[in-house]
Amino acid sequence: MALVLAGFVLCLSGLPLILAADYPTYVAAVYEHRVLLNPNPIVPLNRSSALEHMKQNLRVYEEQTALAAQQGAQIIVFPEDGILGFFFTRASIAGYLEAIPDPQKVTWSPCADPLRFPDTEVLHNLSCMALKNRLFLVANMPSRLSCNRTVDPHCPADGQYQFNTNVVFNDQGVIVARYHKQNLYFELSFDTPPECEYVTFNTPFAGRFGTFTCFDILFRDPAVTLVTEMGIRQIVFTTAWMNKLPLLAAIEFQRAFSYGTNITLLAANTHSTKYGMTGSGIFTPWDSLTYHDAKGDSGKLLVRRVPVLDPSFIGDNNHKLVYPSSNESEKMHVWPTSSFNANRDGKYCRKVSESAEGASSNIFNSIMMSDNFTLVPLQGTEGNISVCSGLVCCHLLFRRSDTPELYALGVFNGLHRVYYLEICALMRCTGQEQSSCGQGTEYAETLVDFRLTGTFVTRHVYPGILGSGMTVDIPDHSGWESENQLYMSRTGMSTGLVTAMLYGRNYEKDHVKKCA
Repeated sequence: MALVLAGFVLCLSGLPLILAADYPTYVAAVYEHRVLLNPNPIVPLNRSSALEHMKQNLRVYEEQTALAAQQGAQIIVFPEDGILGFFFTRASIAGYLEAIPDPQKVTWSPCADPLRFPDTEVLHNLSCMALKNRLFLVANMPSRLSCNRTVDPHCPADGQYQFNTNVVFNDQGVIVARYHKQNLYFELSFDTPPECEYVTFNTPFAGRFGTFTCFDILFRDPAVTLVTEMGIRQIVFTTAWMNKLPLLAAIEFQRAFSYGTNITLLAANTHSTKYGMTGSGIFTPWDSLTYHDAKGDSGKLLVRRVPVLDPSFIGDNNHKLVYPSSNESEKMHVWPTSSFNANRDGKYCRKVSESAEGASSNIFNSIMMSDNFTLVPLQGTEGNISVCSGLVCCHLLFRRSDTPELYALGVFNGLHRVYYLEICALMRCTGQEQSSCGQGTEYAETLVDFRLTGTFVTRHVYPGILGSGMTVDIPDHSGWESENQLYMSRTGMSTGLVTAMLYGRNYEKDHVKKCA
């Protein structure tokens, strides 16, 4: 950190983050937890046996909370399913459930008043961790809520909702937020809440945070609504994310979402190599601290000081943050004028650039992430290519090191199961065959300078860059060149390029129930 005039300049990922000298910051922690699983999750356990299982994981939580506090953490986030694991049925999870009172109606510290509500041992443990270590604590746990079918048409047949729930404790051990996961991912033990929830909580050190869980990040509600309509700039994110390369590795999309929405994302993932779960991080729009270990069998605590982004907390105009996404001229790299200017008039929306000799014969299709992408290979060490699918067009200017690795530029415009995608992706193929384009790899040797532009129908596009060895990166420059054209550029990467993507989500075309 260097003192410049009256402010500080933090150089993060090659981009300057300019802060006033008294700019507020806080210390955040996330813990990727290697969950101790129930070996037979479909077999019901009584309450005492379920508690014994959960206490094994809670003991780890207690240790890591203390370690985080020793490093000055003011908030810690634990992962989805971290207290009990997964693959339960509606019946077999019953012994694990606790009723969590609505903190908007009830002020309660389970640690200070453990007998106020019955069968709340897990809440008591978590509350005491927060109180003892004087920090905010975010945990995910299963909960139940009684309902009456005569007055609630959504009430399940057994007379209770079962929710995948985030619960937030303040530094006095008081429950200050409760969120029920909206977008379930093959979770037979849980119910979708009857109404969409947009949950926030206030802290004395950083202002407002929002919270949601795992699959929620791919949908408008609650994720995008919290950010774009409610102005939430800081999100705590619990997840049990199974990595799916080349576009949906955990830290890859966490990084893209944080950058694309200009927020801080505190993301805690469950660690389970058996199920491909790993990838946690502390992400600001400028930089990140990440953990990804697909082979190891241990958890990881991440702690980092980050700037406060809540505008209402920052208060006055003297506190300015310089966001990385902008339409500034690209001073770090001069692209060939002829090809660069020729494609800024919107007329490049064709399948392949005319300058590529015989290019049309090189178009091919390959399955990526279960979707049929249209692709064109990169040829030579530099070039200028395009590929389209309907109204979604992708254009690439590139210069690359001379290696035998095959790369392709791909486009997808369509429904992926229930949600609609508009994607431009530059990817390293795993072999020399075109059919290998779209398969996942964590490694690449080829250094690529690029400028990737997409023409989209949606305005919700998340730029992501993944380097060799699961290193995440952000663009040197990015921004909207017109109403429907978004670009990003990156030069001088120190690692080989695995994937560069403009991941667009057209929420209006989703085949899911919309929130009112």
